[in-house]
Amino acid sequence: MNHLEAQLAYPFGDTVPDIGAVLPIAPGLHWLRMPLPFALDHINLWLIADGHSAAAPWCAVDCGVATDATRDAWEQVLTIEVGGAGLSRVIATHCHPDHVGLSDWLCKKFNVPFLATAAEYAFARMMSAALPGVDGTAAIPHFERHGLVDMVLRDQMAERRNYYPSLVPAVPLAYTRLQDGDQLAIGDHSWRVITGFGHSPEHAALYCAALNVLISGDMVLPRISTNVSVFAIEPEGNPLQQYLDSLGKFKNLPADTLVLPSHGRPFQGLHTRIAQLREHHGARLAEVMQACRTPQSAVDIVPLMFRRPLDAHTLTFALGEALAHLHKLWFDGLLRRVIGDDGIIRFHLT
Repeated sequence: MNHLEAQLAYPFGDTVPDIGAVLPIAPGLHWLRMPLPFALDHINLWLIADGHSAAAPWCAVDCGVATDATRDAWEQVLTIEVGGAGLSRVIATHCHPDHVGLSDWLCKKFNVPFLATAAEYAFARMMSAALPGVDGTAAIPHFERHGLVDMVLRDQMAERRNYYPSLVPAVPLAYTRLQDGDQLAIGDHSWRVITGFGHSPEHAALYCAALNVLISGDMVLPRISTNVSVFAIEPEGNPLQQYLDSLGKFKNLPADTLVLPSHGRPFQGLHTRIAQLREHHGARLAEVMQACRTPQSAVDIVPLMFRRPLDAHTLTFALGEALAHLHKLWFDGLLRRVIGDDGIIRFHLT
């Protein structure tokens, strides 16, 4: 455990549910894990009892990616672990593949509605259909403008054209909209929707005051910092500012809130973790500022922020995040943005 994690409390210790099993978190609330085919090898999902009897169905929060291993694990959970009651609805915190991959399969299997914010639903539909501008190749010209000249990495990115559809082959054709401040009645309790921005278009976290539990999705993670990227479809975006602003929406929750993140272990210490995340990004911004004494592209900044080898998959996120930090400083008026004779965008101190 690193020194930052040591500042948090983990009520369940090192215990995590086995794949295909559940771990009770609170009355009517279960934790399950699904495998992921990435370096980040798991996602936490949640089941909330959606009724008042032992035979009541369950509300699923997030889905996992569309792989046979995840389908098999869901089958085991729903037929064995929770007594075959099935699902009443499926909620997605946001549009990333590990959160919506099996949404269509689960909704069709149980003939139940799909709930998401409008922006997350729209982006999931667009990316699952690999529409121009959001397909896997859209990142190439975007990052070329920001200094990507390595042809090997460029070609590897080109091979990712169908990356999202391979993990999210379909999204439900209709949905129920979630909006900030909505109160969802799920079983015995009410859950408040708290939207956040920067990591994804309109992320929905869920807070239950009666249980003092926050399903934080990817907005607040205990060990890693949430990826915040400037993407090709919004090349002038300022997502890091949006993310930092969104963290402020959790400041009024109780200090002892039990946080259920999408990755890592449930923890207490929400305010501490938010302070850590602010400090982390503040330190990265200071490093980027220092580097920009001379003109720097996003590609130039990546080794400063990510001191490890990167493949095409991780480089996409690293470049997006480097650009997000450059953009915040640019929007704050601390950096100038110039386009060189080579067509590459660079930033330097004003």
